[in-house]
Amino acid sequence: MKETIVNTNHSHGPASFQGEDRDYFNTVMAHVIEKNPGEPEFHQAVAEVLGSVIPYVNQNARYKQAKILERLIEPDRIVIFRVTWEDDTGCVQVNRGYRVQFSNAIGPYKGGLRFHPSVSLGTFKFLGFEQNFKNSLTTLPIGAGKGGADFDPKGKSDHEIMRFCQSFMTELARHIGKDVDVPAGDIGVGAREVSYLFGQYKRLNNRFTGVLTGKGIEFGGSLIRTEATGYGCVYFIQNMLQHVNQSIEGKIVVISGSGNVAQYAAEKAIQLGAVVVTLSDSSGFIYEPDGLTQEKLDFVKALKLKGGRIKAYVDQFPSAQYYDGQRPWSIKCAIALPCATQNELNETEAKQLVENGCIAVGEGANMPVTPGATSVFLDAKIAFGPGKAANAGGVAISALEMTQNSMRLHWTRDEVETRLKSIMMSIHEQCVAFGSTPNTTYVNYVDGANIAGFRKVADAMIAFGIL
Repeated sequence: MKETIVNTNHSHGPASFQGEDRDYFNTVMAHVIEKNPGEPEFHQAVAEVLGSVIPYVNQNARYKQAKILERLIEPDRIVIFRVTWEDDTGCVQVNRGYRVQFSNAIGPYKGGLRFHPSVSLGTFKFLGFEQNFKNSLTTLPIGAGKGGADFDPKGKSDHEIMRFCQSFMTELARHIGKDVDVPAGDIGVGAREVSYLFGQYKRLNNRFTGVLTGKGIEFGGSLIRTEATGYGCVYFIQNMLQHVNQSIEGKIVVISGSGNVAQYAAEKAIQLGAVVVTLSDSSGFIYEPDGLTQEKLDFVKALKLKGGRIKAYVDQFPSAQYYDGQRPWSIKCAIALPCATQNELNETEAKQLVENGCIAVGEGANMPVTPGATSVFLDAKIAFGPGKAANAGGVAISALEMTQNSMRLHWTRDEVETRLKSIMMSIHEQCVAFGSTPNTTYVNYVDGANIAGFRKVADAMIAFGIL
């Protein structure tokens, strides 16, 4: 059957569905909510993808006949386990560990581990579901998974974190492997935690393999892995602007967050000539009217490494202003990069960004823009890069780390960054191919990313038969 490539162009997604599209959406979502109660983030992620993909599926009957959507929504398997460890006072502590292996249709399960007290099964299902499409867009042979634990590394000693990581990996090790499932870091899981996890895996299996990514450079890690998500997000923005014959140079950029992604998004934007005027944390944001310099950004990096609050920035640089308890979306800008956490930019803030002249938004974090805010951007024809496209740079470099491990090679920084730029350009091209509006330069990047990501995984699933 010949495939139909369509532009759905639904600025409101399912809200604009009629007839067969609406009925199919309602049926699938009712099933998702019934089988996954109390998991609103997962419901939100599924609804966002269905809002793009259902018209495409209905026009390509083989996907519907094979029930690809219904199969993709259900993970291959979910592993939940107890993690028991001893703190520095000798008290036994108990946490819960998770690994959601969503799909290995196009490669080994791949996705981060998150250690944070707020996580739940729904968190990892939402993140793993998104990972399906993000990993597909990278063009690299990696499937989708996500996991972690309700453990909080903050306030813990190095020895406590080591003992927790070793206990966590003792159970997880039986479910992962370089050709099975390759976890990486995420929130709460940085170089220290990955090192402890990898060391324990190596001890248990007596093998040195690329089973984790984000490793230290000395034992198989890749250069620019730390920078990759932030750098990649800015490269994606650069591609969106070039598509409409604009440049990032001289543009005012507002960034939320001050962690890894925000820091390196700011760094790359500055390198490309943009003017980055904000960073934030959960307590508030700083506004630097003349823009951050590399020196000022280096201060932020050192501050956050010590666990400091962004408010301390204004004590060091009095030219800046601090807005307590606020988010930075009221500041006039051309480019907005939400790089903090999910659902941090709401509909009211999106309207303010549009009114203030914002022309491009890139999700540096996972699902930081609410559905209402997304509709505002799409209605206003703002170039809006969803996370599965805009923040795919991190997992792309993780996959390149796997390649280097398999080849027993170590690429230079320039080699890796050149590949990152090429991957982000390819992701942009896929979004344009499936999200373009005829006879205009406008691209619905939400539709483009969802359809392009879905198509590759769906075709593989069909090729394998009914599994």
